[in-house]
Amino acid sequence: MQHTEMTAKIAAGNGFIAALDQSGGSTPKALKGYGIEEGTWSSEEDMYALIHDMRCRIIRSPAFSGEKVLGAILFERTMDGHLDEKPVPHALIELGVVPFIKIDKGLEEEGFGGFGGVQLMKPMPELDALLTKSKALGVFGTKERSVINSANREGIAAIVAQQFEIGRQVLAHGMMPIIEPEVNIKSATRAECDAILLDELLKALDAMPDGEQVMLKLSLPAVPGTFAPLTSHPKVLRVVALSGGYSRADACAELARNHGIIASFSRALLEDLRAHMTEAEFDASLGGAIDEIHGGSTVKLG
Repeated sequence: MQHTEMTAKIAAGNGFIAALDQSGGSTPKALKGYGIEEGTWSSEEDMYALIHDMRCRIIRSPAFSGEKVLGAILFERTMDGHLDEKPVPHALIELGVVPFIKIDKGLEEEGFGGFGGVQLMKPMPELDALLTKSKALGVFGTKERSVINSANREGIAAIVAQQFEIGRQVLAHGMMPIIEPEVNIKSATRAECDAILLDELLKALDAMPDGEQVMLKLSLPAVPGTFAPLTSHPKVLRVVALSGGYSRADACAELARNHGIIASFSRALLEDLRAHMTEAEFDASLGGAIDEIHGGSTVKLG
């Protein structure tokens, strides 16, 4: 796939984006969910080798194809690795799956910079080098996550400003940013967070130069349809949703209530996969998850 083909597939494809980008502190939790207990590995390198093997098993599965999986978000180490002697992004492209790379380096503590209720992204001093490397490997876009915990307009505005600043840097490299200001679904002010976030995102989108686009990765809103104005905005290539702690069944049910939004699930995609499964069991479990998430992305209620 060429860049224009990837753009068209992400913009209008009938499917969802798989998030295979657990990193750092979330890797042991992801491995535990896969049935590999912490302490099984003797070093960080061994740990990352195990998670790489899990991701390669997913990508090799006949259930994982560009028919229903439009794209996949990778951790940097996965992007740098190989699958059957091919760079992982190349293997994905051969399957018809558009590769993305997670670029954020984690979150600041809540209140950093004087902004209450939110967690900004940590600095990314080597971002230009990472973008150059990723682009050379055929990666189409990026994903960068920050978190909103409560309805503090000043903090949410700061989150959106930082996200779009990084987004401009990504666009300058000819890549597509997925802007991800996640609203914590356990927030006591979740609906208000959604409303403020919508307002701030629309301001930022309207200020973008004509002809430029970004993608948005958002928590499923407390009130279905809240983010509808974003799905039709000319500066937005596609809106995708994270599962945010919902089970897959609940996430898909919520997703089906939000027209114009497709999934970009991580834990909800992987929740039934186990290391001890036979290949037939693994493929059947992954295929069932893909079918369920594809359904929530493409068959909408109401």
